[in-house]
Formats: sequence, C-alpha cells, structure tokens
Amino acid sequence: MEINEVVRRAKENEQSAFNLLLHTFWNDVYGFLIKRTRNENDAEDISIETFSKAFEKIKTFDEAFKFKTWLITIAKNTHSDSLRKQKISLSNQTSEDDEKRVYKIQDEAPSPEDVLITEQNLAALLKDIKKLKPHYQQVINLRYFLELSYLEISKELNIPVNNVKIKLLRAKKLLAEIILTKK
Repeated sequence: MEINEVVRRAKENEQSAFNLLLHTFWNDVYGFLIKRTRNENDAEDISIETFSKAFEKIKTFDEAFKFKTWLITIAKNTHSDSLRKQKISLSNQTSEDDEKRVYKIQDEAPSPEDVLITEQNLAALLKDIKKLKPHYQQVINLRYFLELSYLEISKELNIPVNNVKIKLLRAKKLLAEIILTKK
C-alpha cells in the first residue's frame, strides 16, 4: 500500500494506519535521533514524542511533501525543544547554600492535610481512568501502577512494543482530555 494512502487512512483516524506508519518509520526517526542525542533512552523518548505530535497533527500533513521528511522535521524540532528545556533546567539549579538549607528541614513527613489531599487526588484519578476504554485502562495500570517495562507489557498483552508505546500515549492523551474537561 502506498504511504499517501496510509496517511489518508490515518487522517480518518484508522488505527491500523497509525500502526503501519509507526512500524514503517520508527527506525528512520529513532536512527536520526540516536545520531543527534547519542543516548538510547533520550532517542526513544523523543521518538515517542515525535510520533505522538505527528499523529496528533496528522490532518495538517500536506501530501505534496514526503511523510518521512515531515516526521524527521518534527523529530528535529522536538529534540531542539528538549535541549532548550534542559538548558533552562540547568540554569535554574540550586546553589550549595540552597541545598544546605534544604537539609535543615526538621520534619519531612506529609501533614495529615497533605495525606488527605493526596488520597483524594488519587481517588479522582482512578475514577477518571475508569472512564477510558478497558484496553487503555489496562495499559495504564500495567505501566504506572504495576510499573512494568514496555517489553514486559508487550509480553503480557502479546502485542509489539511499539503498539504498547502508542497505546500508552493515546491513553495518557485521552486521560488528560477527561481531566481537563472537568475543570
């Protein structure tokens, strides 16, 4: 099947088209980012973010251009954003005096009010997770509550690792939309 046809199907929110695009271009994007980052974890994280952004904005893709070029451009921009965030983070680090003051704190245990707020927030989050489709609930539960790796989830669900990553990204996006619509 021609890539433009797959993109057209993805624009119509066809799941199999997203999966095909991910499998077709994952190595290209990941390889590009591994050369730029020289770090497998960073390259994987930025690759996932790249596909997430691309799939979110797929309807803006112009078929007059090559899809791979569009993806690589998103990857490059996402990597640049990541570097910019790291630079800002480094400039905001604390001084030695600040760190010494932190160690002088007497009681680090949360107050009863903090415990109650945390429990209420967790209960609300669990209610929101239950609003998701069962397969999204399952992948969130396996990743964040049972703390399984992508590979372990892949084996548990008997699906490819890349599908686990995409399902998790979609689940988080849908969960964020549920949470934001409540506010």
